[in-house]
Amino acid sequence: MNRPKPFVEIGGMPIIWHIMKSYSYYGYNEFIICAGYRQDFVKDWFSQFFIHSSDVTFDYTGEKEQITVHENRTEPWKVTVVDTGLNTMTGGRLGRVKRYIGDETFMLTYGDGVCDVDISKLVYFHRAHGRAATLTAVRLEQEKGVLGIDVTGAVKTFREKNIKDNVPINAGFMVLEPKIFDYITGDETVLEREPLERLAEEGELMSYSHKGFWQCMDNLREKSYLEELISTGNAPWIKW
Repeated sequence: MNRPKPFVEIGGMPIIWHIMKSYSYYGYNEFIICAGYRQDFVKDWFSQFFIHSSDVTFDYTGEKEQITVHENRTEPWKVTVVDTGLNTMTGGRLGRVKRYIGDETFMLTYGDGVCDVDISKLVYFHRAHGRAATLTAVRLEQEKGVLGIDVTGAVKTFREKNIKDNVPINAGFMVLEPKIFDYITGDETVLEREPLERLAEEGELMSYSHKGFWQCMDNLREKSYLEELISTGNAPWIKW
C-alpha cells in the first residue's frame, strides 16, 4: 500500500513517530499534522494508534461487543490531523491550520528528517532574540534551502539550493510567531520562497546553529542508514 512519506517506517515505526517522540521528550505533546496525500491513511493510523499500543480484550460473548483496555502504552499526545489539500504548497498548508494554532508561538518541522537538536535550547534562543522566526541550521552537503548567516546568527539571505552548495542549510525544526501568517497569501505559497525570503530581508529570520546529528530520508540509501543506526543502538535522536 502506498503511504505518505512521513509514515515510511524506520525501526518498525513511522519516521513521523520518531519526530513526535523527539518533541515529546522535551515536554511538547500537542501536534497538528498538515495532511495531504493519503490524508485518510494518516487519520486511520492515529485512530488505531491507541488500540495498537494497548492490551485489549474484545468480548463477543454477550449481546453487545465489549472492549476492555487493560494497559495503555500509548503516548500522551493530542493530535489534530487536518486535510490541507492534495496539491497545496508548504506555506499554503501552514495557512490552512492557522485556526488551530491561534495567536501563540508555535513550532514547525518537516515530516521526513530526524535530529538530536535540543528543543528546549532552541525555544530559549528564539524567545531571547525576539524575532518572528527561527530555523535550525546545519552545515552539510545537502540539497536544501541555503542560508546566508552573519556573526550574530541573523539570517541575511534565504534562497533555494544549488546542486553543489556546501553552506548552512535549513534543517527545519523552526520556531515561529503568528506574524508568519501575514506572509502567506494562499494555497500556492511556498514557505521556503517568499515568506522566509522576506523575513530574511526584513531581519526577522534567525538561525539556531546545530552541530549535532540531522538526517533527512529522501531515498532508500538514507532509509537504510537510519535503520542501521537504530539496529546498532547508535541513533542520536532517540533520547527517550
